[in-house]
Amino acid sequence: MNTENIVKHLRVLWRTDRIIADIRLRHLLIGLGLRAFAALIGAFGLLMLELAAYFALVQIWNAIAAAAILGAVNFLIAAVLFVIAGRPPSGRDIELANEIHGASIEALQLEARALQAQVSGAVRHPLSTVVPVLVPLIAIIVKNLRKTTSGSAAASREAQS
Repeated sequence: MNTENIVKHLRVLWRTDRIIADIRLRHLLIGLGLRAFAALIGAFGLLMLELAAYFALVQIWNAIAAAAILGAVNFLIAAVLFVIAGRPPSGRDIELANEIHGASIEALQLEARALQAQVSGAVRHPLSTVVPVLVPLIAIIVKNLRKTTSGSAAASREAQS
């Protein structure tokens, strides 16, 4: 278990999440723009069909056919734009980002398992984890005690003379 590895995996996870969110947001915005444009064209198609019905009542043939054909073409264009907007995002980018995301999640899970094993080992055998810390600490304390006793012995010699 290494904290540097955990930090590295968390950074990779954060970056891939940002990339995935960016790809999905771009796809969503493009789809929304195309849907709005399709709705606008659909509204124009409806207007043309209404205009065709008006011309049907006023005049019988020429202007009616033109408005009806234009309205049908506008509806066809709107339908094509809705189909294009409904497509899923490009596969390569999102697949790669999802793959990296999964790998970093697996690495974090491995690090978490190692930490759990280390903690459970420390709970079962507390002296095995404390001894490596205590040995250098005892050595430092002994050195400090020797310095203070040698310093106090030198001070007592000076006081006697």
